Amino acid sequence: MSNFFDDQLQLLVDNAMKEDVGDGDHSTLACIPPDARGKAVLHIKQDGILAGMEIAEKILKMRDPSSTFTAYKQDGDIMRDGEEAFIAEANVHVILQCERLILNCMQRMSGIATLTRQYVDRLQKYKTRVLDTRKTTPNFRLLEKDAVRIGGGINHRFGLYDMILLKDNHIDYAGSLEAAIEKASLYRQSHKPQLKIEVETRNLDEVRRVVALGKVDRIMLDNFTPRQLAEALSIIGDRFETEASGGINLNNIEDYARTGVDYVSVGALIHQARSLDLSLKAVAL
Repeated sequence: MSNFFDDQLQLLVDNAMKEDVGDGDHSTLACIPPDARGKAVLHIKQDGILAGMEIAEKILKMRDPSSTFTAYKQDGDIMRDGEEAFIAEANVHVILQCERLILNCMQRMSGIATLTRQYVDRLQKYKTRVLDTRKTTPNFRLLEKDAVRIGGGINHRFGLYDMILLKDNHIDYAGSLEAAIEKASLYRQSHKPQLKIEVETRNLDEVRRVVALGKVDRIMLDNFTPRQLAEALSIIGDRFETEASGGINLNNIEDYARTGVDYVSVGALIHQARSLDLSLKAVAL
């Protein structure tokens, strides 16, 4: 994982611990010696795609560098009810303080990875790939997008800083489609030449106008029906990357993929995913 990822994870863990532990884990302080060590095993209680194994190990190592972590499965593996994912040994206070954070992360991530894998499986025979969106839980995007990756999906931009995406509101505020693209192109040249530019189009007329102007890397086709999408792709050809967005789900994703569009973006990968059932239980030494 990158230094950026690790830095962001450290912030997430620190904030989560402040939220949960406050001025002390008094339940543990009351009955467990501070130097006690113990083991805990992660039990799988629901079928799906496992995600968050690397995160669990990192969380434990952050709180107790002397902890040990033995993985029985890996991120992205199929998991079955009744299996064990890992066993860890660490300071008991650390295990008990990290238990809920590890479970919250892994249950949420496994749910997202499982749903993402369902979309990815539907696209096996097509060139189209599925993207996530910024429809994420505030302060938890790092792990939600990592779960999409583990499930086989592709991460769209992480935030507002790593891509120029001109959506309907940008276009309306800028005055026109052409004005927004021209200004974005000049901004890129003078500020961050490595940024890609994507522009949202709402109808075939806007598609034609973008193709005529150029200066973008990808065209988003928002709320197009599969038939409209096919017509738009015939106008675009192979001059720009293409992305379909809006109203795409498991029931209709193949209709969009048959058009040959490069990407489909699906907010539901994250905001419709259901956490899966896992538990972390003490093991006597």
